[in-house]
Amino acid sequence: MLSKFKKRIVQILGVLILLVLCFFVFKKINLNPNYEVGQEIDSLNGVSVYYNGGVGNVDGRELTKDGYNLGLKYQCVEFVKRYYYDALKHKMPDSYGHAKDFFNPLVKDGELNTQRNLNQFINPSSAKPRVNDLLVYSGTLLNKYGHVAIISNVTANGIEIIQQNPGPFGDSRENYILVNEDGKWRITNDWIIGWLRK
Repeated sequence: MLSKFKKRIVQILGVLILLVLCFFVFKKINLNPNYEVGQEIDSLNGVSVYYNGGVGNVDGRELTKDGYNLGLKYQCVEFVKRYYYDALKHKMPDSYGHAKDFFNPLVKDGELNTQRNLNQFINPSSAKPRVNDLLVYSGTLLNKYGHVAIISNVTANGIEIIQQNPGPFGDSRENYILVNEDGKWRITNDWIIGWLRK
C-alpha cells in the first residue's frame, strides 16, 4: 500500500500531466465560434490574413505554383512569406525555419541577412521601422517558435502590425509604441528582436 506522501506525489503528477495535455489540445482546436479555420479575416495590399484557430493548428503546407515553400497553412510564417512573395515579389533563399529563425543574431544592425536576402535591423536600431518591414519576435515559454508579422503603418511614435495566427481570440492588428532614444529607434515590446527589410 502506498504511503500518503507517495499518493500525493502521484496525484500531483497526474494533475500536471493532465494540464500539459490540455495545453497542447487547446493549442490545436478552434475555441472561437465566430470564425472557421481558413476564413479570411483581414488583408494588406491584397494579401489575405486567414484565421487559424488554435495557435498550434496546422492544415498542410502551402506551396506556390512554382514550388516555393510558403510554410504551414495559416501559421504566422506562411502569411509573411506569402506577403513578401505576392506583394513584394521576393523569394527567400532559405524558405524554411520557425518564426524566430528569420532573425539571425550574428548579423549586425543594417547588414544583409543572407538566409532571407533582406536587410536586418536589431531592436533598437539606428534605422526607423518602415511599412512592409517583417517584424520578428523571440520565442517564449509558451511559444518556443517565436512569431512574425508585417508592419502595416508607421507614425512618429508608433507602429501598427498585421499578423496571422495570434491565437483564437487575438486581433490581426496590433499597435506598439515607437521611441527614439539616443538616436536609436526602439519598438517597446520586449519580445520584438528586430525587423527585416527588402
